[in-house]
Amino acid sequence: MGLIRLLHRFEDALIVLVLAGMILLAVLQILLRNFFGMSLTWVEPLLQNAVLWIGLLGAMIASRHDDHISIDALSHYLSEKLLRWLAVCVDLFTCAVCAVAGWYSLNAVRDEAEFGGALLSIGDMAVQGWWLQVIIPLGFISIALRYATLTLLGLLGRRPALKKKPLQEASA
Repeated sequence: MGLIRLLHRFEDALIVLVLAGMILLAVLQILLRNFFGMSLTWVEPLLQNAVLWIGLLGAMIASRHDDHISIDALSHYLSEKLLRWLAVCVDLFTCAVCAVAGWYSLNAVRDEAEFGGALLSIGDMAVQGWWLQVIIPLGFISIALRYATLTLLGLLGRRPALKKKPLQEASA
């Protein structure tokens, strides 16, 4: 099994694990509140951060196959050659934006690790905020690397084919 496939399986397993953990913690919190009149104070901030993890892991998985949401207004009208160059420009722009976001979020997480405190406490264990925020730079840098690869493949004429969707006629 190649390293890339192993990384993909790890991402898939991680998003399933985080989502399952979110569901279990939310159900536990509901049961504790409704039947025992109590709640675990650390569950809410953990669930909030888990939503961040789900979003970024989902974006990483979507970037794997270039399946991000896109505005597809020109692909119906451009030739294949122009469409390929447009894809290179879009891939390069996406790579640049994600690289900048990854760089600044890496600095923010580094600052949080140096100066921040505990985000939540689970029993005697204090969970530092940066542990939960590390997904932000990892997610953006991962997406940037994937779109850098697509940019390079596009420049070499080896980018996977773009999906050209047929125009849909307005229904009466």
